[in-house]
Amino acid sequence: MAGGTVVKALQFIVTNVYYHKLVIFLLISTVSGANSGSDGQVLPVADANWTLILQGEWMLKFYAPWCPACQQIQPEWENFAKESKALGISVGKVNVTQEPGLSGRFLVTTLPTIFHAKDGLFRRYLASRTVEDLQSYIIEKKWESVEPVPAWKAPSSIVMTGMSGVFQLSVWLRHIHSYLTETLGVPVWGSYATFALVTLLTGLFLGLMLVLIVDCLCPSKSRYKEVTTEVYMKEELSDEGQDGVPTEEKQLSDAEDERESLSDKTSGEDSAGDEASGPEELAVDTIDGLPSDNTADSGMRKRKPQAL
Repeated sequence: MAGGTVVKALQFIVTNVYYHKLVIFLLISTVSGANSGSDGQVLPVADANWTLILQGEWMLKFYAPWCPACQQIQPEWENFAKESKALGISVGKVNVTQEPGLSGRFLVTTLPTIFHAKDGLFRRYLASRTVEDLQSYIIEKKWESVEPVPAWKAPSSIVMTGMSGVFQLSVWLRHIHSYLTETLGVPVWGSYATFALVTLLTGLFLGLMLVLIVDCLCPSKSRYKEVTTEVYMKEELSDEGQDGVPTEEKQLSDAEDERESLSDKTSGEDSAGDEASGPEELAVDTIDGLPSDNTADSGMRKRKPQAL
């Protein structure tokens, strides 16, 4: 009884150990196969594994199945991939019809397009596409004389990540258009009208959200307070302008009254003095000319305000 239990335990341990060794062996084989170019085969690159080309040295081709030039260089590319292990590089390919995001990330506009990648630096290959020229490009390190892609155009940059999203969106819209016209039987103009309406509503919504965000971050000043302040200042200025003229006229009239009262008082004193002092004082007054001067002065003062 006890012996049977021990045998079963040993079998379980041996089985588990063998299983773990098998799993580890498969993982090592997969990694080594990927690093060595899968024994001379072209590696398909997609959105899920494109970050592999950021490490090591790669030659990457963008193609489409319907492209005649891509079909023409396909044998040369496969023969070049067979020599990839001896060259110490990896050779890959990207089908742009299935991976539009990668074509946007690398900004591919012509087919076929070939890139050389070395430790995250990308250079576009523009030489001949024969096996000999491709091998000499790697062996003689001709890629060192080629200017690498700028940092802002690198596939891992934020700009190219956004471009990848734009390309994926375009393909998604094309699929929706095909579904509406082919599956649902919607007319072509109806599909275009639907897209136009959705685009308009989306733009209005985004514009409204932008206005709300700006208003929250930079609130505008109250317009009512500014208008009220301007109106109040204008009223004060108009009141001062209206009150200014009567005040001056009042001051002039007060000055005239004072002058007239002084002249009357002076003339009254002179007449009283004439009666009391007699001819001598009258003569003195006549010589000094006080009555005549005062009278002339009062006359000039009276005429001056009338000229004003």
